[in-house]
Amino acid sequence: MQLLAVDYTAPDADKKFVESLRQTGFGVLKNHPIEQSTVTSIYENWQAFFNSDDKLHYAFDNQSHDGFFSTKVSETAKGFKKKDIKEYFHYYPWGKCPPDLKQELQDYYQAANNLASELLGWVEKYSPADVAAHYSEPLSGMAVDSDQTLLRVLHYPPITGSEEPDAIRAAAHEDINLLTILPSANEPGLQVKGTGDEWIDVPCDFGTLIVNIGDMLQEASGGYFPSTSHRVINPQGADQTKSRISLPLFLHPRPEVVLSERHTAKTYLAERLRELGVA
Repeated sequence: MQLLAVDYTAPDADKKFVESLRQTGFGVLKNHPIEQSTVTSIYENWQAFFNSDDKLHYAFDNQSHDGFFSTKVSETAKGFKKKDIKEYFHYYPWGKCPPDLKQELQDYYQAANNLASELLGWVEKYSPADVAAHYSEPLSGMAVDSDQTLLRVLHYPPITGSEEPDAIRAAAHEDINLLTILPSANEPGLQVKGTGDEWIDVPCDFGTLIVNIGDMLQEASGGYFPSTSHRVINPQGADQTKSRISLPLFLHPRPEVVLSERHTAKTYLAERLRELGVA
């Protein structure tokens, strides 16, 4: 399996991008409309936030799940017993956020949300008729006016040697949502599982955008679009002293959207949050 960057501005970008999603569960975009200067600024400002004690004033709400999650309450991936070595902040437009960081984050949230919605439209366009028949409504409309789309600012702290044995920054997992939009992180480490047992490094060239299918899209498409396992491995050598910042936007449908005979978006999300140990 090979992940090749698709030029967002190319005439056949939509077709090539959806082909990549179909084959691998992942797509990589270059020359996309997300401003890299904004991404760089967010990385720098939120690194300072995670380095400060201010984060402790924004502890997450157990019902709405907005706010700061420390390493002590971090997720445990489904099928694993060790918590991931990470801390993160959940941003929703209606949720808590440091006032001096909110406008920049909201601007990015809107830009990434708009792009994610456009890419979901590409997926709908190239869904075969028998696959589209599974959709309870047009795919591109499922996330319209959704207040559940989540921007997560992730901080993977330096490796100190005091971590639990065999714990890694993010154990193998699949995302819950429809599509995930992820600018290349400031450090490598993201890997996607191939068709066998091999793990493939995801390109982290600064300026590229990584997109992957979530379980909700896999559910809605009857399995046609695969939600692929991915992980973030621990750095080695001198790189262990470096933090890693990541900025995924998880495009979620409205809670009432019917994904399949088994689930609405609301029931599916509740089930997965219980499995992650954060419900």
